[in-house]
Order: sequence, then structure tokens, then C-alpha cells
Amino acid sequence: MRILLGALAATQFVVGLWALFLPVAFYEAFPYGGTPWVALLPPYNEHLVRDVGAGTLAMGVALALAAWWLDRRVVITAVVTFLVFTVPHTVFHSLHLEHFPLLDAVLQQTGFLVEIVLAVAVLVLVARDRRVVPVA
Repeated sequence: MRILLGALAATQFVVGLWALFLPVAFYEAFPYGGTPWVALLPPYNEHLVRDVGAGTLAMGVALALAAWWLDRRVVITAVVTFLVFTVPHTVFHSLHLEHFPLLDAVLQQTGFLVEIVLAVAVLVLVARDRRVVPVA
């Protein structure tokens, strides 16, 4: 469970830090410097990119703390919060793929699916694993 939470936290840290502190670079190069996925949905808005970066970074912190403490309520709260953001984000991007090359569309949707599957797997594990510390 720690590994799954850590993987989710790490992705949020990378995306969040990049968008928050280098918003133009994030807009022009995310995710890897090839096809700029964010720039395919213009226009650029520094405020929006930085806000999304800050929110994403905050989710990374919550997921990292959940991985560290493995407290049942903290884990559930962090993962549900992540899903409340990620599922609508995924739906939006699923409906706006018209400017994406096929490979990039597949990679983007696969990335979202992997994150959602990892988050749901954590919820399944926390429901089954009584070693996760219940709060007294």
C-alpha cells in the first residue's frame, strides 16, 4: 500500500511542482517535451496553471502523508480526494482529444487509467488490511 500511495504522491509532486514553479514550461512541454498536451487546449493562463500546480502539489502532500502514517482515515481521505479531482479531470480530457495525435491520446488516457486503478487498489487494500492503523 505504501508503494502505491508513494507512486501516486510522486506523480503529483512532479506535475504540481512543475506547473506551480515553471508554468510556461509546463504549458509548452508537458508531459515529456514532445507533443505539448496542455498547449493543445489553449489559451495559456498563468494563474490557472499555477493554481492547478498548487492543488496537485497539495494532493501529493496528502498522499505522501497517507503513505507515511498508514492511518486508515488519512489514507481513505487522501485517496478519495485524489479521485474526486482525477476522475472529472480524466472525463474532461477524454472528451477533448480531437487535437491529439493518436499515440499521445492513448498515452494520456492510459496514464489517467493507471492512476485511477492504483487509487482504487489502495482503497481495496485498506478495506482488506487490518494492519492499517485505525485511529483511536
